[in-house]
Amino acid sequence: MDFSPLPVSSLIGAFLLAFPALFSIVNPVGASLIFDQAMGGRGQDERRKLARSIGFYSFLVLLGSLLLGGYILNFFGVSLGALRVAGGLVVAIRAWGLLMDPQEHEDRKTSDTEPAKRQEDIAFFPMTMPFTTGPGSISVAIALSSQRPTQGSAVAFFLGAGLAAAGVAILVWLLYRASGRVTRLLGQSGARVLSRLVAFLLLCIGVQITASGFENLVSVFLASHPGAF
Repeated sequence: MDFSPLPVSSLIGAFLLAFPALFSIVNPVGASLIFDQAMGGRGQDERRKLARSIGFYSFLVLLGSLLLGGYILNFFGVSLGALRVAGGLVVAIRAWGLLMDPQEHEDRKTSDTEPAKRQEDIAFFPMTMPFTTGPGSISVAIALSSQRPTQGSAVAFFLGAGLAAAGVAILVWLLYRASGRVTRLLGQSGARVLSRLVAFLLLCIGVQITASGFENLVSVFLASHPGAF
């Protein structure tokens, strides 16, 4: 059995790719402001308990999407290159919407928390799904999983991406827990500026994933049609 160490460069590279992408789409800073509004009638102890549960559930959703999303699509015959192109486009389009109209995104998240006024067990639905880690976050995680290497260092890649998911989940827990202080510190305008900055970063990541997908498709085409050019 081979106990050689994991390639650190691949692990670190996966973390540096996954963390900003997941942080940008989850946006725990901006979400904590809406969480504070939604939890207005609840005590501090209940807020802390909910923040811990939401952070844990968010980690499970992100990790499951990272580990299984790409393989599920591959099971249906979607190639790695096509998965990267589609996933990158989804990420880029999502980021463009966040960049150009962050108010619409905030309004949608606020409406997602409306059932919180009527339900007691709200940690998973709606506060984790779809408020914190909704379809956008899942699609970004699946797009990131398409970036896994085809040889040798897949374990290191998923370990790095899993650490990134854990880091984002911890930030969700801490920022939701301190949502009252975050609201007083940033305010709505400060959160909107931050949201635009991270949306631009997410747009760049989406373009990069799409470009790597096109590169993969072109290389496969050239390999199968050596006389095409």
